[in-house]
Amino acid sequence: RQAALEITARYCRSEMEEYGRCVASSPASWQRDCHGLRLSISRCAAAHPIVQRIRQDCAEPFAAFEQCLKENQASVMNCSDHVNAFLLCADQVKL
Repeated sequence: RQAALEITARYCRSEMEEYGRCVASSPASWQRDCHGLRLSISRCAAAHPIVQRIRQDCAEPFAAFEQCLKENQASVMNCSDHVNAFLLCADQVKL
């Protein structure tokens, strides 16, 4: 996970931070309001093999996390277990 997070942070930090700010400032409408920023992260991550591999290998826990966010728009902290499951998966990915 450390290497993948470092790569993502190094190459996609501004996209991730902007998306995070958007989600935090739009609790009721973040999916609509922040969609373009989410696509920016996707485009950025697609350029880096380890991030791409994590997206592929950990698609299921990531989808569960996104579903949790959709169901808990007003209280995203309810999704910490989903985040942890995704991070645990990402931690095991190797190139």
